[in-house]
Amino acid sequence: MQLFMANLFFMFSCLVKRTGRFGLTLLFVCVAGVYGSLANADDSQPFYVEINEREQANGFLYHVKWRIPAQAKVNNLPDVLLPLHCINVAKRNNPSPLARGRPGGLQQRLYRCKSQLAGALIVIDYPHYNPSTSTLIKYKGITGEQHTRLLSPSESEWLIPLPETKSAIAKDYTLLGMQHIWAGTDHLLFLLCLLWIAGDFRRVLITITGFTVAHSITLVLSALQLVRIPVPPVEAVIALSIVFLATEIVKNNKQTLTWRHPIAVSSSFGLLHGFGFAAALAEIGLPQTELVTGLLFFNVGVEIGQVVFATVMVCLIFLLKRYLAPWILRFQLQVASRYGLSYAIGGLASFWLVERCMGF
Repeated sequence: MQLFMANLFFMFSCLVKRTGRFGLTLLFVCVAGVYGSLANADDSQPFYVEINEREQANGFLYHVKWRIPAQAKVNNLPDVLLPLHCINVAKRNNPSPLARGRPGGLQQRLYRCKSQLAGALIVIDYPHYNPSTSTLIKYKGITGEQHTRLLSPSESEWLIPLPETKSAIAKDYTLLGMQHIWAGTDHLLFLLCLLWIAGDFRRVLITITGFTVAHSITLVLSALQLVRIPVPPVEAVIALSIVFLATEIVKNNKQTLTWRHPIAVSSSFGLLHGFGFAAALAEIGLPQTELVTGLLFFNVGVEIGQVVFATVMVCLIFLLKRYLAPWILRFQLQVASRYGLSYAIGGLASFWLVERCMGF
């Protein structure tokens, strides 16, 4: 910034030398314009409101603070209106509109409410009009749960979110885990390759169990930030794991470690897939107060999604073998499906691998 200002001053100095008074006038106008823009930028600060919940034996106590924006007019200062069941402790005899302050001033009040504000409506009230000012509201509950919301100038109300409960978190994060595994094409293709290599039901069960245990470990460690690994390399290695399994299906060498002990492969690569699940969970965000519940049931949702997918695939393969065998030789069907499946999955995974490596 200092280098930019120095260059700018040098350019205007050269202009003044060449143009005389005209250049000096132009320099003054530009400086005044820049200063005015900076001043206006400082003035256009949002209307800041902070609501803190405090413990109280008789009712619920709330400390409300707000800073009036400097650009507000004296006859148009905003108020923070709480529900009607909240009483201003400082002024019991006059609980209606909050005392007016002054532009740029800090106001604070203490309220006692009959019920919690979680789920209640907070209103930002201007006597005449909103002067194109945004509102930044911060709410902090007794449990430490915090919510922040930036209201646009056209918004004057905010519904405080309900407190987090174990049952609601369990339901929401189970659904999120199921949605993630069904939307994660790379994870599903990896599972499909594992199912093909495992073969019978017993080996499928053992293989999926190894994958589940492995990715659960890294999911927890990464979500709790005990282990940190960059996401792009993890995503690239996940694609590489799919290429590896597709290659094993093409070779069809039953003497390799992958075919003899698929649980070893599923567990090894499952550790990497766990970091991928953790990255998705980081984008969703963990609950503030029910961290363990959210983490546990997200993993439960992932497992439910995997089991449903595996069940559908096993049933589909069974039906194809049962009803297509009389029409097509089973050997030809198996060879065609093996090559078709592996080349399609391997080609797509190879594309992902190159694309993700280029994203480094």
